[in-house]
Amino acid sequence: MGILDRIRTVLKANINALITKAEDPEKMLNQLIMDMNEQLLEAKKQVAMSIADEKKLERQALENKAQGEDWEKKAMLAVKAGKDDLAKEALVRKQEYDGYASSFQKEFESQHASVEQLKDALRQLQSKIEEASRKKNLLVARAKRAQAQKQIQETMGSLSGNSSFDTFDRMAQKVDQVEAEAEAMKELSTVTADQKLEDKFKELESSDSGSDKLLEDLKAKMGQIEDKEKK
Repeated sequence: MGILDRIRTVLKANINALITKAEDPEKMLNQLIMDMNEQLLEAKKQVAMSIADEKKLERQALENKAQGEDWEKKAMLAVKAGKDDLAKEALVRKQEYDGYASSFQKEFESQHASVEQLKDALRQLQSKIEEASRKKNLLVARAKRAQAQKQIQETMGSLSGNSSFDTFDRMAQKVDQVEAEAEAMKELSTVTADQKLEDKFKELESSDSGSDKLLEDLKAKMGQIEDKEKK
């Protein structure tokens, strides 16, 4: 279990370092998944080495057991041949190999139990990493949504506290003023044109009435002269 404990320690250190930076949640999560997968790969290598040791112990236990059985057969052969001394030596060798086989078998069983625990822990670790990978996209989406909301609130806060909208209001007032002045100039222009036209007609009327009076005066004067001549 020491291997996976070290992996967990490394992962916690990486997570803490990333959270401390936490500049970009998406990059942080992607990096975290990459670190997890790298540590998972390292864990698989360590477990594979433990499995190799397990198989080696099993093989050595079987080999020593087989050696013990061979020496037992040799002892039997010596007994049949009437050579008890040789049979005793063979039995001593058998006992030695049986002891080796027993020791390797115990080591194998202990290693096998550890390997099974490592395999189980490795499966849990892989499951958690797969779950983290599935959650990553959801977390990234939530982070982006939260960032967008924060940006909107910051923008609204900054606009409410400065003269941006006041500037728009002032510009609207200026446009209204310019439009009013333009309308007034238009009305003045129309009034001036009408006045000029009216003045022309008045002048014409004045001119006609003056000539009529002169004509009447002339006719009256001529009538007076004719009356004097007739007298």
